[in-house]
Amino acid sequence: MTFTPEFLGELRDRLSLAEVVGRRVQLTRSGRELHGLCPFHNEKTPSFTVSEDKGFYHCFGCGAHGDVVEFVRRVDGLSFPEAVEKLAGEASLALPDVTPAMRRTAAKQASLNEAVEAAARWYEARLSGPDGEPARRYLRERGLSEATIARFRLGYAPRARAALNTALGRFPAPLLREAGLLVQPENGDSFDYFRDRVMFPIGDRQGRVIGFGARALGDIKPKYLNSPETPLFHKGRVLYNLALAREAARDAGTLVVVEGYMDVITMVEAGFGHAVAPLGTALAETQMQLLWRFAAEPILCFDGDAAGLRAAQAAADRCLPLLKPGYSLRFAFLPAGEDPDSLIRRAGAAALAEVLASASPLAEVLWRQARPDEAGTTPERRAAVQAGFDKLTGRIADPLVREHYRRWFKDRLWQAYAPKGRPPAAQAGSGGASPVGRGRGVRAPLSRLRSPRKGGQREELLLLTLLFHPGLLDRVTEDFAAIEFSRPELDKLRQAILEETFRNPGLDGTALAHHLSANGFANLISALLGSGCLERNRFARPEAAPEEALAGWRHVLARQRIASLQAELRAAEARLAEQTTEENFRRVQALKEHLAARRGDEAFLDELDADKLRGIVLG
Repeated sequence: MTFTPEFLGELRDRLSLAEVVGRRVQLTRSGRELHGLCPFHNEKTPSFTVSEDKGFYHCFGCGAHGDVVEFVRRVDGLSFPEAVEKLAGEASLALPDVTPAMRRTAAKQASLNEAVEAAARWYEARLSGPDGEPARRYLRERGLSEATIARFRLGYAPRARAALNTALGRFPAPLLREAGLLVQPENGDSFDYFRDRVMFPIGDRQGRVIGFGARALGDIKPKYLNSPETPLFHKGRVLYNLALAREAARDAGTLVVVEGYMDVITMVEAGFGHAVAPLGTALAETQMQLLWRFAAEPILCFDGDAAGLRAAQAAADRCLPLLKPGYSLRFAFLPAGEDPDSLIRRAGAAALAEVLASASPLAEVLWRQARPDEAGTTPERRAAVQAGFDKLTGRIADPLVREHYRRWFKDRLWQAYAPKGRPPAAQAGSGGASPVGRGRGVRAPLSRLRSPRKGGQREELLLLTLLFHPGLLDRVTEDFAAIEFSRPELDKLRQAILEETFRNPGLDGTALAHHLSANGFANLISALLGSGCLERNRFARPEAAPEEALAGWRHVLARQRIASLQAELRAAEARLAEQTTEENFRRVQALKEHLAARRGDEAFLDELDADKLRGIVLG
């Protein structure tokens, strides 16, 4: 039986080489490749490698080499047609009946490839011609170099109604229509599908041009246009720049998915060669599977606006049934009002690198999306949140991944809202030896509470107070669990404090500090002690009375919340100034209302009994 190259290519695309090989060979990941003991000869040290992104296996011991079909053929002792038939069944791909008609179809497929490639070359030539000046000006304004234009084979489709049809006259018009290059109206002659547009050739995984994306230069709708679905081009199975990005992905260890062609091109110019993009639509399941062939945890990079957040939520929801051990997604969010292209041009490649480096795992994104702010106020609400997480994770098909997600969410919920009920320890932290030095300072009114580095040291002060007064946690657990720390190490210390005090009720400050130090927090605690917080704020010291520590802690928290709301308000007002929408206006109004309420909290704290609090805050 004879199989067309297109059929074999579809078969390989539908199968995961690592999964097929993994049924016979125990594989372990090492960097971008998988390693195991060769199934074709006896060995004790693994020399057998599987490269998922390259699509082949290789044994450095015996020289065995091949793709997924060759592996099944050799390991099962099958003929080539038998191996293809077996894999086609696994991939739910119907076997073709190779007939003369099918051979004619394969020849036609080759003709389609030839026609689309000819169109790409013609569009390239038009860009450099006299009628391509508007397109060249657009690309110059976007900052693209001649080398980049050539690398991505950018072109220009002239405004004339039948320019391409005339230029490619050697191809039959029905073939050009089937390739998505011409349109045939009910009455009249065929005309060019793309006119007066900058052309972005779209390639398959081997780099062969199979279709086009196009950006209008004049007042043409739609502004962006892709090739229609053709025997060559299925936009839900293609990622822009994948053929070039797969090489860069080996060095970067991942792929970055952004929204549009220009984002990809600007990123590549800036050194992010591992950038790809879907074709104007949300990331499809087939495209996610394609990403995982080249990266275990690709990064989805979204604009930092409401639309970007909705897109992230949709992608997170869509990928849940597809998750499998070792394969997931990460999410990076750009500053409000920015896309990769604008961020690079405004702040440089380092700014985008920082965004990508801080990408969040899928589990963290789901946690932030599904946990309402008031979730921890009652046990019933916490139970409702957990039920919601159970329903969410129930959509994960792989049982092992599903179980790990359920445990992760349950542990995270427990840590975030540790239940009350520990025995009271009114004097916890106030006696015994203390790892904290005793500082001195000048008294100041409570309203002048301040610290160097403002928000950063407020966070440190909140931690230090509860570190040496853990008995207060019975009264502030929910507030403490809800704080969003700006530094990951501080958030980890917060979680550790909650866990230790829950497991060991009644710990005083000295005992808690020893527990935490033994668990790897010694250096961080030492750094916090050297920050100067305790010298300026006496209420946080271990010798302070519990009520003094509580009043000071709550005041710092109020100041921190006010500062956070002020920052959010400034950002919201900036968005409103850039884009006057009802959504942005409501956001500003809501933040102002929240801020007014918090200022009431602050005023209450400032009016507390002066004799009771006098001198506990040192400025």
